[in-house]
Amino acid sequence: MPDLGPEVAPPSAEDFNPMPEDLPDDGGQVVVEESDPDDEETRLDELYADLADTGDPVKAEHAAREIQRIWMDSGSDTVDVLMSRAGKAIQAEDHALALDLLDIVVVLKPSFAEGWNRRATVHYMREDFGKSLVDIERTLALEPRHWGALSGLAIIQRRLGFENEALETFRRAIEVNPGLENATKAIEDLEKEAEGEPA
Repeated sequence: MPDLGPEVAPPSAEDFNPMPEDLPDDGGQVVVEESDPDDEETRLDELYADLADTGDPVKAEHAAREIQRIWMDSGSDTVDVLMSRAGKAIQAEDHALALDLLDIVVVLKPSFAEGWNRRATVHYMREDFGKSLVDIERTLALEPRHWGALSGLAIIQRRLGFENEALETFRRAIEVNPGLENATKAIEDLEKEAEGEPA
């Protein structure tokens, strides 16, 4: 495995997507159950547009939090409980339990992108990059704008030595969410490496 260099901190689970418990509460609530899927998609489109608006960082941050709340709502009380328990297991570093719970999530709700994304994170934490990549692929098939999954894909590509692919994937993540500091730093480092400069 290539050395990422002394200035690149090892990627962590947070590079994929923050745990829902870590998301700051801005007092707003997003209710997506019993809503029309088309209405929800329109709302997401509006939020992604706000997120890409680099001229208003406060608006973009609010949009990012609201998108993540929508991502976390599976529409199933059972799946939501399993996701919550899996989140606690991840925080406790009980990866085996987290995987058991997330295996059930993706069977019960295969259309729920965040279930696949969270399982990808656990596989990554276990350094099982092959399984992580498969789950990232499923996540992005369901939600191509999932910047957590895009960042995770780029991190793995970089760790496996595919710098050009990693650079392109980090750029895709930044297009969706320009506020990703880790991805911005990685792009700068990879561009310097491509030009032959020390990162």
